[in-house]
Amino acid sequence: MNYKSLSLALIATLALVSCKKEIEVKKEFQGKETVTEQPVTTPVAVDPNGKFAKMDFSSLEHDFGTINGDDRVETVFTFTNSGDTDLVISKAHGSCGCTVPEYPKEPIAPGEKGEIKVSFSPKGKNGMQNKTVTLTTNTKTGSEVLNIKANIVK
Repeated sequence: MNYKSLSLALIATLALVSCKKEIEVKKEFQGKETVTEQPVTTPVAVDPNGKFAKMDFSSLEHDFGTINGDDRVETVFTFTNSGDTDLVISKAHGSCGCTVPEYPKEPIAPGEKGEIKVSFSPKGKNGMQNKTVTLTTNTKTGSEVLNIKANIVK
């Protein structure tokens, strides 16, 4: 079998497999990997009356400072829904497997508060690190970005 045929077969297989489900590989903090299948998320519907949720964060960035490369650290971002309709966070993902967000799965009513917990495991990293967490929401922009940073020393 020539390389061209093999390449086409590989591309076709990947295209068929990737259309069905989104598979998320999460590295647990003890170095183990777990694979969880999640349904593909449908985009949040926009309110036809022009009402949007709005996330007002106490801070969009957290600096862990200087941390040991073996330390797992966490922070909590707090927010208030100051919009006109319930806030729905349909997805949250870190910029790498070392950054793991936890977010509310239920809608947050206008005026209510919520929290996004972010865990960061710097194992195998060194020096200054900047990571992001992207939230898919029903806010006017459709997404919100949180930032964490740390200086990792061995």
